[in-house]
Amino acid sequence: MPGIRRSALCFQALYYLATGAAPFVSRRLFEAVTGPKTDWWLVQMVGLLAMTSGGAIAAGLRTRKISPETLTLAALSAASFTAIDTVHSLRGRISKVYLCDAAVELALMACMASEWGSERSDDDDGRTPQRDGERRLL
Repeated sequence: MPGIRRSALCFQALYYLATGAAPFVSRRLFEAVTGPKTDWWLVQMVGLLAMTSGGAIAAGLRTRKISPETLTLAALSAASFTAIDTVHSLRGRISKVYLCDAAVELALMACMASEWGSERSDDDDGRTPQRDGERRLL
């Protein structure tokens, strides 16, 4: 059964893919939710970067053991979105709806942090880790 970290990372990957694609699906609907945008190319670039992060996180979930690189990408992406959403929403530069996204990102970071420092994670079977190129005999 997958642990909370793996489930959170799966949700994060899907969330980033969906929210990143949103401006490409319908500009009218996207702006109805998030407010009008003047630099549409920037909205599209952020969308592409979100989809890129989501795709990379999803690819990182294909292995049994979640790599430090996947966790780093996921945590830093969530922290980056949280910082921008919070600062610019509170300054009135972007819609307050972005505070909802910040809340999602904070929840994701909490789920990732919930298993840091534990001896075993959801994808650890308790056996001694195998080095690259070594064969496990039993």
